[in-house]
Amino acid sequence: MFNVIIEMMSYPFIQRAMIVGILITLSAALIGVTLVLKRYSMIGDGLSHVGFGVLTVATSLGMTSPLFISIPIVMITSIILLKIGDNKKIKSDSIVAIISSSALAIGVAVTSVTTGLNTDVENFMFGSILAMNMNDVILSIVVSIIVIVLFVVFYRKIFIVTFDEGFAKVSGLKVGRYTNLIAVLSAVVIVIGMRMMGVMLISSIIIFPAIISMRLFKSFKRVIISSGIVSIVCFIFGMYFSYAYKISTGATIVIANLTMLIIFTLIEKIKES
Repeated sequence: MFNVIIEMMSYPFIQRAMIVGILITLSAALIGVTLVLKRYSMIGDGLSHVGFGVLTVATSLGMTSPLFISIPIVMITSIILLKIGDNKKIKSDSIVAIISSSALAIGVAVTSVTTGLNTDVENFMFGSILAMNMNDVILSIVVSIIVIVLFVVFYRKIFIVTFDEGFAKVSGLKVGRYTNLIAVLSAVVIVIGMRMMGVMLISSIIIFPAIISMRLFKSFKRVIISSGIVSIVCFIFGMYFSYAYKISTGATIVIANLTMLIIFTLIEKIKES
């Protein structure tokens, strides 16, 4: 095992992938706890489809760094979806389904009549962290660090908005501002994470660590810390098994998370018995 790890880490592109992957999965896990607690998990899935549509269209138009185009568009969509989620008269899951399927259809239609469903599109759909160019690597590192720093700086306010918006409003906290912050951070994480996990699997690195951690911990702070650790551990194991057994990286990361969920669930059952 150690020989495989040493061999794997001798390649510069894998070293870059490890740095990018750890930062992306960590930022996704932090945001994921808030989304799961606020019952916005499906919004992540919808945003990934929007991101796919924008990325594929940008790629079809010959843009070398489509992430620069897709991030602001997905940010706006995320804010809209969270606003709709707060409106009791509108079924948010229906709107998410409409927007996500429409974006996916537009992306596939445009690429079909331009470049065709090429390797780039497959990477967006199923993920390929090793296929990221240097611009994407730098952007992903910078953006992930910004997400993590902003989450830490506004941790207390995000905590209050997550658990009790009514109390937050009464205490004078500008709920809309921090809801928009959560929306923007979610959008950014999903777009940069799609290059690693693909549109089909990106939701897993957002939802799994939070669900896993909630099996054993009840406090927000402990769940946050546990989610961060779980996300990094699962990513490293996923990278190892992907390299050792020539399996898709996104798939091995999800399987690692699933295995961790089963283990934590068993531990929870043992503690309760």
